[in-house]
Amino acid sequence: MSAPGFPVAEGDESVRPSGLLDVLGVASVVLDAKGHIVLWSPQAEELFGYPAREALGQYAARIMVHEQHLDLVIKLFADVMLTGQSWAGAFPIRRKDGSTRLVEFRNMRLLDDHGEVYALGLCADQSTVRRLERDVALSTRMIAQSPIGLAVLDTDLRYVSVNPALERLNGMPAKDHIGRSIREVLPHLDVDAIEAAARQVLETGQPLVDQQTVGRTPADPDDERAWSLSLYRLDDAVGTVLGLAGSVVDITEQHRAGVEAEAARRRLQVIADASARIGTTLELDRTARELADVAVPELADVAAVDLLEAVVDGRRSSLGPAESAVIRALAVQADHAPQALRAADQPGEVARYGPDRLVTECVRTGRPVMVAQVEPADLPRIARSPEAAELLAGAGVHSYLAVPLIARGEVLGALDLKRTHNPLPFSEDDLLLARELAARAAVQIDNARWYQNARDTALTLQRSLLPSHPPVTGGLEVASRYQPAGATSEVGGDWFDVIPLDGGKTALVVGDVMGSGINAAATMGRLRTATNTLASLDLDPARLLEHLDKITEGLDHSIATCVYAVHDPQLRQCRIANAGHLPPARLRAGHPPELLELPTGAPLGVGGVAFSTTTVDLDPGDRLVFYTDGLVETRQHPLDERLDALLALLEGPDRPLEEVCDLLLRTLHQPDNSDDVALLIARVQKAESTARP
Repeated sequence: MSAPGFPVAEGDESVRPSGLLDVLGVASVVLDAKGHIVLWSPQAEELFGYPAREALGQYAARIMVHEQHLDLVIKLFADVMLTGQSWAGAFPIRRKDGSTRLVEFRNMRLLDDHGEVYALGLCADQSTVRRLERDVALSTRMIAQSPIGLAVLDTDLRYVSVNPALERLNGMPAKDHIGRSIREVLPHLDVDAIEAAARQVLETGQPLVDQQTVGRTPADPDDERAWSLSLYRLDDAVGTVLGLAGSVVDITEQHRAGVEAEAARRRLQVIADASARIGTTLELDRTARELADVAVPELADVAAVDLLEAVVDGRRSSLGPAESAVIRALAVQADHAPQALRAADQPGEVARYGPDRLVTECVRTGRPVMVAQVEPADLPRIARSPEAAELLAGAGVHSYLAVPLIARGEVLGALDLKRTHNPLPFSEDDLLLARELAARAAVQIDNARWYQNARDTALTLQRSLLPSHPPVTGGLEVASRYQPAGATSEVGGDWFDVIPLDGGKTALVVGDVMGSGINAAATMGRLRTATNTLASLDLDPARLLEHLDKITEGLDHSIATCVYAVHDPQLRQCRIANAGHLPPARLRAGHPPELLELPTGAPLGVGGVAFSTTTVDLDPGDRLVFYTDGLVETRQHPLDERLDALLALLEGPDRPLEEVCDLLLRTLHQPDNSDDVALLIARVQKAESTARP
């Protein structure tokens, strides 16, 4: 039910008080000069319990005041009427129902246009007045002493009031806020987002709670700070929008802690990413590229991985204070920095950096070098040449960091980092991350370096042991290839040989020592020497393999496969024995290519297994193709399928043998194959071409 005197629309029971006086329930009473009631408000009816028809004309003191205060009230009434001075106080009243209520009174004298004197009495329930006083006092004290910045804005989003805490947060007094917009007071915040959110609250009435904003205020113009902003719409009792109340809490420390935590999480992610991506192979250049790829763009806009040339060659390097650094570029990566990329040493290039260069200082001392803010005078110490320094200046390089690559106590080179697009300078946290990446990658680079040196040594040994043969010998045209293993594995022990024999005959050999590296290459060399020696005795192929088997048993339990064939141009035959090797392919005019059906035999080194010799007819133009398993075996395909692919490539018109070798290697050998390949192709010449000189 509505308060007395408050207008209510027909059928509407929901309208609330519209003003402070109605909230207080202030009753108005007018008395004539004799103290009789001449006006009686609806609020008076509610407060005293007398309807107007009963109160009007009554002597006020009799129905409004408790008997024990009657004399005092009559005297106070007389004083007001006599002097015209207002009076205020509180005393109990007696309601019509006999109950007592403490009421706040304010009395004043009135004079109408006829000179008649009246008295106006305003009164309200004291408990209601005291409650509102407490609420106002509490609100005022809380707003004034709150550590939270508080503000009231009107519907045009201009400041109406601010508390002292907000004065301190914004760095300006309250008077400089009043009547001004947020944009005028705090131009260095994201004002567009704040004003859009504020208008949304004004339109919908839905509060905005704990929205973070970051920026600078006059209170701390040099440092970026963070705040939590909340906005609430202010409505009056009947729903009229008055404006907004806003609270602002400084959360800079929490924000910075969150930023640091996110940076730490990112660093851990980069390190985890580096662990998975760096060192996937034992190829030196690829390992360096993997490090550069991880560093860009997470850590830098330009990254270069450089090794000391002596280290690449397998020698230790120690630089004196006045010595230059001879550096080989292994990898360079850039993100949105084409000019800086052109200024960098390209992979494979060797450059000499003087003793004053920062990268030289880094590899000489084994300590990082960081220039957080690069000045023009710093660029000549960073770049390899004046031209490169100009390119770096044009690229906008503003921050530089070089971190040594150290493995097993040896400085291998440096990870060189530059920032152009990223506006932030390198920080101590970036330095920690760069050192962690460099430390992890250096071990992988060192492993790849030693592996590459060992692989190069084995490959050199392997190639030195392989034969060089004339293109035509003993009635045969011969072509051959040796393809080392892919970069992920070491050199193996595959070999081939073409051995001229007495009587115009020729021995053809293809073999494969199981294992890899220098040991396999050395074993291969010993077996090749033994084969050449035994071949000179003109032994039957099976008998020769039996001797090789015994020799292999004595070579540190080595195992090898081998095909040994002797071509006799006079008989137009080839006698072949097989020791666990893949069968040769034969090509004849008018026939599809075929794999020779030979007893497989056991590999050399098994011991005690007999070998057999098979005789194969060969006419002029016929070809034999010998190969090792690295040509056809893969992990993804069945061997039969790969052998069929070999025969399919051999089918068709006769082609030059060199061309056929290239075709087979190009088509069948996988680039990342973990095994090397030996390939030997022989074509029978016409009879007149078989005579020996």
